[in-house]
Amino acid sequence: MNLDDLSLLPHLDPQNTLADIEALPAELEAAWERGQSLPLPLCSPNTRQVVVAALGVAAQAADLLSALSADACSLPVIVHRDYGLPALAAGPETLVVVVSSSGDDEESLDTLETALTRRCSILTLSAGGMLAERAASTRVTHWAFSLRSLPSAAVAPCFGLLLALFTRCGWLADPSSALTDAIQAMREQQQNLSPQVPAALNPAKRYAGQLVGRWVTVFGAGALSAVARRWKTQINELAKAPASFEFLPEADHNALAALVNPADLLQSRTLVMFLLSPSDHPRNRLRSELTRQVFMLEGSNTDFYMAKGNSRLAHLWTALHFGDYLAWYLALAYQTNPAAAESLAYLKETLASQHTP
Repeated sequence: MNLDDLSLLPHLDPQNTLADIEALPAELEAAWERGQSLPLPLCSPNTRQVVVAALGVAAQAADLLSALSADACSLPVIVHRDYGLPALAAGPETLVVVVSSSGDDEESLDTLETALTRRCSILTLSAGGMLAERAASTRVTHWAFSLRSLPSAAVAPCFGLLLALFTRCGWLADPSSALTDAIQAMREQQQNLSPQVPAALNPAKRYAGQLVGRWVTVFGAGALSAVARRWKTQINELAKAPASFEFLPEADHNALAALVNPADLLQSRTLVMFLLSPSDHPRNRLRSELTRQVFMLEGSNTDFYMAKGNSRLAHLWTALHFGDYLAWYLALAYQTNPAAAESLAYLKETLASQHTP
């Protein structure tokens, strides 16, 4: 497909999911500002840890916060992707933040009940649904946000609200300057990513073209490991295509051994993408370069993306935003509706109809 043919957009993207990707900078800014005035949860002054219970896009937002706060927050931040809670989450000294875009994820609802039973401090975030209803009935503090047509766009409001929570509770230094830098860098970058910009000048279109017909593996180091997961899930969800992600330096201890079999697949049907940023640890930057060299020497297709901006926050969000554009263009290249989600809807309906003892 010719990605420069704008006449095909209404047919391939009838829900205009592109508008959700274009709105990410504004959504991030609005969520941060809204989070400044929402009521804080009743937390113990001796809070020991924060458990963010979430799945999918909400968990991606939690990953981004955890990556951002890894060397700046004195409290451990645990991202929990499952039913229930880990054993260490008990009592008011643990704040459990239950985040669900729809508010109807059964895993999140189960986590809320576990947190209530264990008498944890609790905050819930959702766009409504049963999570908001249960929070109201149990007098749990609830923060609401709005959903756009593309579920994955909820990463901006979820992250913005979590960032506001951690800042207002004094667990993170005021990130206002870095956030302004991130939003500005995102807006500057997307000037070259819109459909009106031809492929010759549009890097997201060019990357998408390289990915057609290939299984992509996205490598990220340090904080960008969270963005590597986001790229993988966006390629899955929007383009309906397989992808995987790897973390450095961990991947060097195992993934490099998998460059032997099957040779014809590795050399012709795969592409390895490395996410880089100016804030990478110098040794991880070197690892990325050397790891890419190994893949190239073994005949694999490789490429890289360099994050934009002047802060780690900007690096996270420009890399994420670029990946969303890339996945959207890949969906168009496959002539696939980015908003379609029949498989997930079927699974949720089937789960809801079956009860376990």
